[in-house]
Amino acid sequence: MQLSTKHLLGIRDLQASDIQTILDTATQFKEVLQRPIKKVPTLRDVTIVNLFYENSTRTRISFELAEKRLSADTINFTASGSSVSKGESLLDTVNNILSMKVDMVVMRHSASGAPHFLAKHIPAAIVNAGDGINEHPTQALLDAFSIREKLGSLEGKKIAIIGDIMHSRVALSNIYLLKKMGAEVMVAGPPTLIPVHIREAFDIQVEYNLRKALEWCDVANVLRIQLERQNQVLFSSLREYSLAYGINRKMLDGLPKEIWIMHPGPINRGVELDSDVADSKQSIILQQVENGVAIRMAVLYLLAGKQPISNP
Repeated sequence: MQLSTKHLLGIRDLQASDIQTILDTATQFKEVLQRPIKKVPTLRDVTIVNLFYENSTRTRISFELAEKRLSADTINFTASGSSVSKGESLLDTVNNILSMKVDMVVMRHSASGAPHFLAKHIPAAIVNAGDGINEHPTQALLDAFSIREKLGSLEGKKIAIIGDIMHSRVALSNIYLLKKMGAEVMVAGPPTLIPVHIREAFDIQVEYNLRKALEWCDVANVLRIQLERQNQVLFSSLREYSLAYGINRKMLDGLPKEIWIMHPGPINRGVELDSDVADSKQSIILQQVENGVAIRMAVLYLLAGKQPISNP
């Protein structure tokens, strides 16, 4: 079992068999993370640079922890306080880092397509940790892993992605992945936050009524409002958004079945989710964070070209 690609630039580029391989490998690494000694020597000869041009907390820490658990040598780079602030180009920055004999680059960038650009110009394996409003593949993989853990499989399951679909790289990666793995997908939110032709482009359902979306789904993956990526006013206020599309305890209790609640973080409590939902037994948000380390261990391991593990 090996991946069909040298890089992880997006879910769009993966085959269903690649996704299955990553999820199955992550299952084995999650077992490693339950042990008293959580470290394995599998990447001790690999050097990885974490190249973050955009602010990140969970994703950056998750990748760093995954790398340390695999015994890789790591270099952490942030754009602020670096030569980037002096005008150095992306390619010059990376070439300087590669001259230090780096094997893999984990990259987050505000420009869509930046990891794809790098993949064409440098020999190292590239892992996309989020590029603009394009994709966030490891988030979609950890979301899928978390759903599979709760529901047993992805095929035939009903997943509603709720919120700011227009500006979300998480939504796009999740749609690609869930469709490849046989799940039914619905996007829900205000009409101004859902791309006009998304139904036809991806063959998915669109719903503007939150309650109908929640009644339909097995899992609700709730997204935050991406205010930093909006260049115009797309709804009247956060309060109005919360009243129409915020999920509260009373709403969940009124559903005909119990559903699971997910969120890629950070949560705007009191906007898209009330605290009594985010912290409830139906929430698997903290499991997503835990699973993120196992998924990123699996991705790094497989891209490093190691043989499939039997007992790491």
